[in-house]
Amino acid sequence: VQLQAYGGGTVQTGGSLRLSCVASGNNFSPDVMGWYRQAPGKQRELVATIHAGDVTNYSDSVKGRFTISRDNAKKTVDLQMNVLGPADTAVYYCWGYSVSKTMQYWGKGTLVTVSS
Repeated sequence: VQLQAYGGGTVQTGGSLRLSCVASGNNFSPDVMGWYRQAPGKQRELVATIHAGDVTNYSDSVKGRFTISRDNAKKTVDLQMNVLGPADTAVYYCWGYSVSKTMQYWGKGTLVTVSS
């Protein structure tokens, strides 16, 4: 199972970016998918998750600005990020979790830089 994230880059304050993550692997059917991020010198933190039934959860710092979505058939999870600020600068990691296998999966991360 591999998770490949796309869409990172540099954007100015107030701008938008869309991250996409594609999962590969025939037996990969995650119950939960999401995004975490890690800013320089900080611990990795949850950004947003989405369950198979499209129930979503957001950290308070991104609520109202970010939107997570998934396509179960395509095994993708996207993160639309709006009104970005310097505090959003981080490496963003795609994440998946299988309840039946009690396993979590991580992508390699994609860098998002927001310039002031």
